[in-house]
Formats: sequence, structure tokens, C-alpha cells
Amino acid sequence: MPILTDYHLHTFYSGDSQTPMEEMIEKGISQGMETLCFTEHMDMDFPYVTEEEKGRFELDMEAYRQGFARCREKYGDRIQLNFGVELGIQPHIAGKLEQYTKQNDFDFVIASSHLCNGKDPYYPEFYAGRSEEEAYREYFQSILDNLKAFHNFDVYGHLDYVVRYGPMKDRGYSYDKYKDILDKILHYLTENGKGIEVNTGAVPHGLRELNPCTGIIRRFHELGGEVITVGSDAHAPGRIAEGFGRAEEILKSCGYKYYTVFSRRRPEYIKL
Repeated sequence: MPILTDYHLHTFYSGDSQTPMEEMIEKGISQGMETLCFTEHMDMDFPYVTEEEKGRFELDMEAYRQGFARCREKYGDRIQLNFGVELGIQPHIAGKLEQYTKQNDFDFVIASSHLCNGKDPYYPEFYAGRSEEEAYREYFQSILDNLKAFHNFDVYGHLDYVVRYGPMKDRGYSYDKYKDILDKILHYLTENGKGIEVNTGAVPHGLRELNPCTGIIRRFHELGGEVITVGSDAHAPGRIAEGFGRAEEILKSCGYKYYTVFSRRRPEYIKL
């Protein structure tokens, strides 16, 4: 059956979306979705480029909590709504992230690398003066550093996010090219019972593959990884569940029989 749960969504509680939560929910209902999990951005100690951007990725938790509660009351008899967060991980703020996660009653926590050693891969400066491979390898090493520092999450988000913004994007990129470092990441995740997500947000970025690439998804399964969620990373209603048919095909081709959803931080496995 089609995947009818989207576990990576942003609304105007995230600094990079202008969409009211109600619009996302109404679109999801019209598409026949069964569950939407909102995962608003929380990036502590983000290096903002301009003064105007300051605080853009710091989540107003009270506003988010209250807005979500209103929506759950309004729409809860028509669609399952879950309360999640996407945390930007950096080793030096691991203690703050741990405290933050424990203080809030999330259904689901995504750990993501939006920064690499304090630098934002979104900007060309991250790649300047070195090869694309060197930049990608620094990014993957930073994920390992993050994993050793912070553990209170459910899945690692868009594991090869960096390829969205590299000079050649994912042309010439593959799991095999970086398997020495990627396998260390995947071993750590499987051995510690953590999951990864299939993030279809790669589609609007013009990538050849989803995030992460099929090779990573397949290798995670080979290593015994069982927890795998599917999220669109939608910041606007029109992108909810975008590319989910493709995600389903990839999961099946890699040997998965189930995908994962979370409620109150507990996994449930849904048959593909």
C-alpha cells in the first residue's frame, strides 16, 4: 500500500517556512494522508550571516506547542498529528540538546547536520579552495563526531544532505566512493538502535537520487538497520509526500518489508 505518513514537515514555526500549520494539515487530509509529523527546526548556536537572520532557526517552543495543540483539537478526528522536532547537531551543544529533548514531550526527534564544524554547506564558501570530495568527507566526519556526542534522537536526517549544495551536487557522488566513512556512520547507527530517514526533499533540489542515496539505504539494511522513516521535508503544502512512490520502490528494492513511524518516541513498523 502507498506510504501515507509524512515524518518530516515544516511550517511557519520554522524560520525557513511561511506556511500556516492548518494549510499543511488541510492539504494532507485532501491527499488522503493518515499521519503528519511536524518536525520544526531547532538549531542552537547557528552562525547567522546577517543581523537580520539572528534567531531564525531557534524554535519558539511555547508558540509551537500551543499551535500544535489547537490543530490537534481541530483536526484530530480526521488525521493523526504528531509533535516532532528537527535538531541541528553540533558536539559542543550536546548537553543543551540533551536537556532540551528531555524537557519536551516529543513524539519524534530527527538529528540533522545543517552545519559542519560551524560552517554552513549551503554556501559556496564551504567548498572554496578544495575538492568537492574533501568537503564531503569533512561533512561525513562531522556526522561521526555528532553521533559520539549526542544520542537522544530517533533517526538521523538526510544523511548526505551536503550533496544538495555541492558544486556538482550528487553527480559523481556515490555510496561506494565514500563507503569507508559512511560505513562507520551506519555501523554506529545500527549498533545503537538508531534509524535513518528517506528524505524526498532531494527532488526539488534536482538531485539524481533521494537523501540519502540508494547505496546508503541498501547498506543500512545489510547491516541490520531496521528503523527507517520517510519524510518529504516539505516547507509548503504542495510538497507533502512528494516522491513517496519513488521512496517506496527504493525501500522495496533494498529489501525492506516495513517502514517506521513514531509516537511518544516509540517505533511502530508499517508494512510496505
